[in-house]
Amino acid sequence: MIASLRGSVILKTDESAVIETGGVGYEVFFCEASLRSLGPEGTEAYVLTAESISMYGGAALYGFLTKEEKDLFDLFRGAVPNTGAKKALDYLNKALKSLPDFKQAVIKNDPKLLVSIFGFTSKTADKLIAALKGRMPDFQTAGSARLAGFAAQGVYTRVLSALSNLGFRPSEAKAALEAAAADGLPETENAEELLKRTLKRLSPG
Repeated sequence: MIASLRGSVILKTDESAVIETGGVGYEVFFCEASLRSLGPEGTEAYVLTAESISMYGGAALYGFLTKEEKDLFDLFRGAVPNTGAKKALDYLNKALKSLPDFKQAVIKNDPKLLVSIFGFTSKTADKLIAALKGRMPDFQTAGSARLAGFAAQGVYTRVLSALSNLGFRPSEAKAALEAAAADGLPETENAEELLKRTLKRLSPG
């Protein structure tokens, strides 16, 4: 079983990367967020991996940039009913918007946060909470929860509305807002301050 790879990124596609080590190229599948963070073609990379065997006998490698990512992927596969590798990777991609907030949403039994911030369906949010609530206290994450505080204050919704009025696409606005909200500044800031920081991300330079 291949537990990790260190080598050169020789090819990147929309869902995978080929990492060459020891003269052999390995195709590794990543979630969208991790693949964006992986270096460009020609750079060196170190990734943790998990292997999945299909019902037809074929094997696939799934890659992770941190131990946190791999641990949560393994937790999704092992604890959530009817969750294979691809579905676990999709769940991971959503959770990576803010792992501390995802953890707190599950522990505090907050399906609304999983739906509004992370993009899970109501049915999936309930399923995740039921399967993971007892396990999440032991899941270690770096950083602190921030998106939940913004959501509770209504700041998140007001900033999204303002960005929409300014003509930004919903997906573009949401991604920039989440990045701005998670960058470590005080959670006490108001909607106007958060909007300014989000606009800087949407209009660099």
